[in-house]
Amino acid sequence: MKRFGRAIVGNSLRSESPLEDSQIFNVAPSIFATEQHESRSERYVYIPTIEILNLLKKEGFYPFFVAQSKSRIPGKTEYTKHMIRLRPKDKITTENVGEIILVNSHDGTSSYKMMSGIFRFVCQNGLIAGDTIEDFKVYHKGDIKHEILEAAYSIKDNFDDCKIKIDRMKAIDLLPEEKEIFAESALILKYDEDEAPIVSDRLLTNRRYEDRGNDLWKTFNKVQENIIKGGLSGRTKNGKRTTTRRVNSIDSNVKLNRALWNLSERMAELKLGINKEFQAVN
Repeated sequence: MKRFGRAIVGNSLRSESPLEDSQIFNVAPSIFATEQHESRSERYVYIPTIEILNLLKKEGFYPFFVAQSKSRIPGKTEYTKHMIRLRPKDKITTENVGEIILVNSHDGTSSYKMMSGIFRFVCQNGLIAGDTIEDFKVYHKGDIKHEILEAAYSIKDNFDDCKIKIDRMKAIDLLPEEKEIFAESALILKYDEDEAPIVSDRLLTNRRYEDRGNDLWKTFNKVQENIIKGGLSGRTKNGKRTTTRRVNSIDSNVKLNRALWNLSERMAELKLGINKEFQAVN
């Protein structure tokens, strides 16, 4: 299995080993904020994200990725939205490892959100499971710590469901026109009408040997990596050469990842439905 060291990209950091507090602070200082932003009311229950992170680490969930949003408002950078991806200690090095994704802020732009994610080692790619996998919102009031621990273990319990869905995608081969439809749908998710600098076929480009193939899982991963990481050459509406941009925004990353997962699940259901109808007729 190919291994990776640390990878710093923009306002994010991913590592092959659990991140230390000093590494996290350098990329996402808002995780260590000692108080909420001044715009929050007295009803706002403030618990530093670092306390939640330490709580999860005691339960065996370790951080391998952090990111922080930027802010143009003076004095707000220390409170902006941040994301942490954690893995259970017994699920660190499997091929497709389940992750718990925590999103929070201390400026009121986000409640504590916890989602189910998947990390694919072969391409160092972080996926986010769609809305058919349970996720949780924990608001800044009441017993936050208890709710977050419950959410973490509920998401961990769903990792087996994710594996089942992945195995199902691996067993489904797509026709060329079906892969094209998948790529076209993904392109629409990211770009407004007539704004895409590339044609949908570019999203089906293989970045490595392991991605060669026609099954739904490989198609999903190729499209997801190409659309999230960017770097594909294209042209603007005016015909100028350009390169597609990496998706760095936490909100956009989550939205695109979940939409692509949902698209893959719907495609799987459609294909399985067609196969069952075909078998019934014959």
